[in-house]
Amino acid sequence: MPPLQAVLWDMDGTLVDSEKVWAEVQLRLLAELGATWTVEDCVGLIGSDLRDAVQVWMSRIPAGVITADELADRMFSEVIESLRREVTFQPGAVELLRALRKEEVPCALVSASYRTMIDAVLGHLPPEPFDVIVAGDEVTLGKPHPEPYLTAAAKLGVDPAQCVVIEDSVTGTQAGTAAGAYVVAVPQWVSIPEAPRRLVVGSLEPLTPESLRALLH
Repeated sequence: MPPLQAVLWDMDGTLVDSEKVWAEVQLRLLAELGATWTVEDCVGLIGSDLRDAVQVWMSRIPAGVITADELADRMFSEVIESLRREVTFQPGAVELLRALRKEEVPCALVSASYRTMIDAVLGHLPPEPFDVIVAGDEVTLGKPHPEPYLTAAAKLGVDPAQCVVIEDSVTGTQAGTAAGAYVVAVPQWVSIPEAPRRLVVGSLEPLTPESLRALLH
């Protein structure tokens, strides 16, 4: 059986149930700025690179109300404040992460979120839960481009084809597949179709290091 060289984790919606926080902040702030924005619009941006999301938000706000940089600062600061207060981990996520760490399987966090947001979430976990972290503001091309996952694999010194990516979004799943990894998709807000080298599950709770190794057999 080929070795499981590493597990590469998405954060928002996969490790933590933060998509709800994102949606609440978007709906409130964009309405204050005069934009028409719906839950469906929030869903459409799940997994997107934050730089792309800012451009979409700006396209809905009347001209001259706020700059892109100001909007990004306000949106990010409100999400970070909420995440620092409290986060909800997805069912089975912390247990799987602990089991992988116990068996010394390298783990990376690969998120479209910026480093400051990642730090807010990691503050609720024991120190150094991941060997490598790749943030959205630390790559040139975000998901669905494979660069974030290829960067994480390179930093770990592993073959992406011998890694498992855990994702909840279509764009993230596409990024993991494009990087050559086996993808475990745990859709929350959007459906993800079955595909080669992809396992779609309803929850992380049944997964173990052994079951992830078996996927690469």
